[in-house]
Amino acid sequence: MSTEVTDANGSTAAAVDQARPSSKKTAASGKRNLFGMDRTQLRECFSEMGQSAYRADQIMQWIYRRGVSDFSEMTNISKELRSILEADFEISPPELVTEQLSTDGTRKWVLRVGTEKNGNAMQAIETVFIPVDGRGTLCISSQVGCAMDCTFCSTAQQGFSRNLTTGEIIAQ
Repeated sequence: MSTEVTDANGSTAAAVDQARPSSKKTAASGKRNLFGMDRTQLRECFSEMGQSAYRADQIMQWIYRRGVSDFSEMTNISKELRSILEADFEISPPELVTEQLSTDGTRKWVLRVGTEKNGNAMQAIETVFIPVDGRGTLCISSQVGCAMDCTFCSTAQQGFSRNLTTGEIIAQ
């Protein structure tokens, strides 16, 4: 589907909306989300399971350095522990709702953040990459909504709602 997008310079360009299916598990899954946990939280989680603290470090490397969200691909973790992780946990970053590409190379992503189980209603945020003369500017959200009222940004049009979690910021 084609739409028009106004970039940071005020130019209007054709864009392509690509709706992506949700890979996010429902709140009904009852699984704890490892995505967004800091090192201390992960170490505590693994300690509660009777596992060594270094396992948390391994998981962090798989999630944040390698971008892996499937426990079966984590080959330096024992099969037994991978089975436990699969049964009790998920790695679920915010859902990509749409991606738009402008003719000037500007890219905009809309992400769905929040879950019913953590008390934050599902809301949308935007992340924008603006290429400029051999470099690029990445605009990420640190809040749902914004008080700045920039006319080109739909996040600003929502008004301020809440600060994003660390995991929601990292996901961008």
